[in-house]
Amino acid sequence: MLLQAGHVLLAFAAGGVAVSSHRGNGTAVDLSWHPPKQTQLNNLTAVVNGDGVYGFIYNSSDTPDERYGVYNWCNMPHVRKREYVKAPREYELVFVEVIHRHHKRTPYSSNAFPVEPYQWNCDDQGLYYHGEPFDRTQRATPAYWKGYTSEVNPFVPSGWIGTCQFPQITADGMSDSWQHGEDLYAVYHNLLNFLPDRNNPSWRHKIAYRVTRNTITSQVAGMLIHGMWRTTERLPLLIQADAVDSLEPKYSCPAARDLSNKLTNRDANPAWAAHLDAAKPLYAELDTISGVPASDAGFHASLDHYYDNLSARQCHQKPLPCGGDNNKTCVTQDLADRVYRFGHWEYNHVYRGSRETLAASAAAYGVWIAELAAHLRGAMVPDGNGNGGVIYFHNIAHDGSVSRLLSVLQLDEMVWPGMGSEVVFELFRKREGGGGYFVRVLFGGRVLTSSNPSLGVMDMLPVATMLAYFDGLVGEGAKLVVERCDGSVPL
Repeated sequence: MLLQAGHVLLAFAAGGVAVSSHRGNGTAVDLSWHPPKQTQLNNLTAVVNGDGVYGFIYNSSDTPDERYGVYNWCNMPHVRKREYVKAPREYELVFVEVIHRHHKRTPYSSNAFPVEPYQWNCDDQGLYYHGEPFDRTQRATPAYWKGYTSEVNPFVPSGWIGTCQFPQITADGMSDSWQHGEDLYAVYHNLLNFLPDRNNPSWRHKIAYRVTRNTITSQVAGMLIHGMWRTTERLPLLIQADAVDSLEPKYSCPAARDLSNKLTNRDANPAWAAHLDAAKPLYAELDTISGVPASDAGFHASLDHYYDNLSARQCHQKPLPCGGDNNKTCVTQDLADRVYRFGHWEYNHVYRGSRETLAASAAAYGVWIAELAAHLRGAMVPDGNGNGGVIYFHNIAHDGSVSRLLSVLQLDEMVWPGMGSEVVFELFRKREGGGGYFVRVLFGGRVLTSSNPSLGVMDMLPVATMLAYFDGLVGEGAKLVVERCDGSVPL
């Protein structure tokens, strides 16, 4: 069925996504889903029968310079001075927006085994929880949380035991966050002279930082900002109300939720059922060691729980767990690698594997996409002040945030976004030849390649093309999102 919505022409296919094209401001773009590159990552046979994890790193935040750019789950590659490729001289950088996943952390408590074989303590850092009035003489003492176990309390929690919060950004993750900020400043100030100098107070009016309601993003923000600006003075972090937050995202979108649920429903999706069947031997081994009962629906709906539990250990140089009879049977590296391979397959399936993935992501993340589009438009107003003078906008989010964005951009080779995964949107103005604005998109510090032919290699893409694509999927000002989410217009 063809629908005419203003200047948007959309064709909806049952259970699919908008196809055909969108013409915005005279720019025609292809709105249809295009499959990603076929690789070992999304080949179930290769997942089951393969070895290792494609040369990816899972045991350290450090990537040797000569290998920088390789996938590192513990600390993903990002924009940094050594590898950064300058735009041609005829292009002037006018606006930058960054979104990245928080850095490495302890596991979530929901991903713990019933009885963990060792404690996880975080005595090498402090998580500060206090408030302070701005206009009074009273000051707050920097007070931080320190977990402890009561000798009197007869109730012992299952799972992780220790002084950490589960989750929290670890001291190593905080160090990675600081270095991330240092690297961004080295590129956008030292190399490009785009951001103001740290000693010039004007920088406070030219930057904005945004976080989600999950405190781990604020833990990253404090370290990252100091890495960039070397300030310990107070600075605001933008945050939306929990029920409508577009960054995590948290706003209600039943249609996208239902569509995503079908993608991970054994009865509704044969590919998902096949992958669960292929994982049965792996589950059997892991359950025996971990003590997780086979009836635990959360651990057996996907490999997500096992993936988080094992990868967090390895990123912090903690031993893989042992269990089973007399605690002598241990998770081997081969078992862990199999979990990681299945995890990448799952993210390919959920975010890039079918037309439904684009439809679900465009609805669930459409508000943030529209906010990004508004920032790009604001940077192009004649006086250059359409964003209130902000030239650099930084979002700290989660893997689900980055995954949905990569789904909308139709990344040609989908991976599970690791810790610190970063997408950068650079807006340039051409100095000569009629001017015009262009955008470059970087993922992991390199130009992002999209499977969608209208986007392609996203290096000096006319910004009108990107905006027409975004508008076609979510509407300018997110005007299409509500009706997509509530089901009044089918996905």
